[in-house]
Amino acid sequence: MAKITQYKGYEKGGEPPIPKPKELVQPNVVTVQDGLPVKFEGSEGIGVRVLHPTNPKAPSTNFGLTVYYLPPHVTSEMASHYTEECYFILRGEGVMILAGKRVPVKTGTFVHLPAWCEHAVDNTGEETLEILVCTSPTNP
Repeated sequence: MAKITQYKGYEKGGEPPIPKPKELVQPNVVTVQDGLPVKFEGSEGIGVRVLHPTNPKAPSTNFGLTVYYLPPHVTSEMASHYTEECYFILRGEGVMILAGKRVPVKTGTFVHLPAWCEHAVDNTGEETLEILVCTSPTNP
């Protein structure tokens, strides 16, 4: 396995950015059904916040995970955020509008959105487009 040394906290003898606690840390094992529904402004789609500070079953503090469901033939409103995001297309196909360019996406596609990147999603398919959205830091 390669050693990562060029990032803060990974250099030899450096302190990690998040200190290791003295007690054993317990994981959270959840499903989408354990998430909290959220309606995003300007979108007919629905999100389910699986990892998020507001979800007591998986209160993540450094990043958020949301499953976003966009109905067929629906386009989300153009948006940009201070959060860095990664979209992973779980199911379906469509087009992402990224900084003014239309980019086809389908099951298995990853899309990295740097902070403040303008983006929207157009579900051009016949089934609900399912997207795993990871944000860092978490969206409010």
